[in-house]
Amino acid sequence: MNEQKNRPRLLITGKAYDPHIGGIETVMQQTAEYMRRYAKTKVLCCRDGIGLTKQEKIHGVPVTYSGSFGTVASCPVSLSYPGDFRRKVMLCDAVELHLPFPLADLALLLSGYKGRVVVAWHSDVVRQKFLLKFYKPLMKRLLKRADAILVATQAHIDSSPYLREYREKCVIVPYGIDPAAYENRPHQNPLQERLHDRSAKKILFTGRLVYYKGADVLLEAFAKVKSNAELFLAGTGVLEPELKAAAAALGFEKRVHFLGRRMTPELRDMFADCDIFVLPSVANSEAFGIVQLEAMCYGKPIINTALPTGVPLVSLHGETGLTVPPSDADALAAAMDRLLSDDALREQYGKAARERVLKEFSLDTVMNKTRDVLLPQGSEKQPKRR
Repeated sequence: MNEQKNRPRLLITGKAYDPHIGGIETVMQQTAEYMRRYAKTKVLCCRDGIGLTKQEKIHGVPVTYSGSFGTVASCPVSLSYPGDFRRKVMLCDAVELHLPFPLADLALLLSGYKGRVVVAWHSDVVRQKFLLKFYKPLMKRLLKRADAILVATQAHIDSSPYLREYREKCVIVPYGIDPAAYENRPHQNPLQERLHDRSAKKILFTGRLVYYKGADVLLEAFAKVKSNAELFLAGTGVLEPELKAAAAALGFEKRVHFLGRRMTPELRDMFADCDIFVLPSVANSEAFGIVQLEAMCYGKPIINTALPTGVPLVSLHGETGLTVPPSDADALAAAMDRLLSDDALREQYGKAARERVLKEFSLDTVMNKTRDVLLPQGSEKQPKRR
C-alpha cells in the first residue's frame, strides 16, 4: 500500500489521444500505459473536434479531454485546457509535453509549475509561418525551462534550428513498437478483397491526406508505374477531394482505392496484406514515420524519402527498402517498379525490415529508456507540487 502511495505522479499531455489516430498519439498512449506501472499517470489532451470537457479511462489510464471549439492552424482552440493543465500539473512530480502544441507551452509557463519538465519533441513547426511568429518566443522559453528533451533520432537535433542550442538537454530515444501486438493474430485480407485485378500487386499508404505526407506526389508517381499494381490510401484530410478528382482525371477509379479513416485492427490487416508500403513525405513535419515500423513488423519493404529528419533512418536504403528524393515522382515511380517487379528483392528487404524492428525498435527497450528520462532515480522522493 505504501509503495502505491509513494509512487511519483506523472502528467502526460498533447493535442489529442485515443481514439484519434496518429504517430504522436501512438507514442503518448504507449508511454502512458507503460508508465502507469511505475507512476500515478494521467493524460490531458483536447477534444478531437468540437465538444465539452469529458473524462474517460483508456486501458486503465485516466484521460481528460479538455473542451474545444475545433482547430486553427492544426492547433486546438480550447479555453478550458490551461486551467485543466494547472489543476493537474500542480499535483504532479513530472510532466511530459508532446510538441508541437503551442497551447501546452503557454499553459506550462502560466502555471508556475516548479517540478520536472520533459519535452517530447516530435517535429518543428514547418508550414504555419504566421503562427510561428507568436509561438517561437513561447517555444524558446519552454526549451530553456525543460529539464530534458526527448527526440527520436539524431536527425531531429541536426535538422532543427531550435534544438541545436539545447542539444546538451536532448536524449535520443527512438519510437518503439510491440511486435507481440502484430504477431500470431488472425487477419483479414482487406486489400486483396478490393482489388479490381486480383493478380495486381498492392501498394499501401496510410496517413492524413495533408500537404507534408506527399500523397499527391504518390498519385503522380503511380501514374508512371509500369507494373501491374493498385494503390490503396487509408486516411482522410483536406486534400482528399483534390486527390480523388486527380485520380478520376487519370482514369484510375478502379486502380486507386480511397479507404477513408480506419481503426487500428483494420490498419494492421492492411499492413499484413500489402506488398510494399510507401511513405512519400515531402516536408520536415514528417520527423520519423511510425507507420514504417508497423509495416516492417509484418516484413514489408518500405519506400520512404530522404528528408533531413529521422524518416530515412527508420527504413534504410538498400537494406530494408528504398529511399528516394522528396517530391520526385519519377524516382518514386522507379522505386515502386523495381520492388513490384522483383519478388526476391521484396522478400529480402521485408525479412531485413522485420529483423531491424525486433533489434532496434522493441517497445520494452524504448520505454525503459523513456522511464529513465521521465522518472530518474530518486524521483519518487520528490515533494508534491501544490
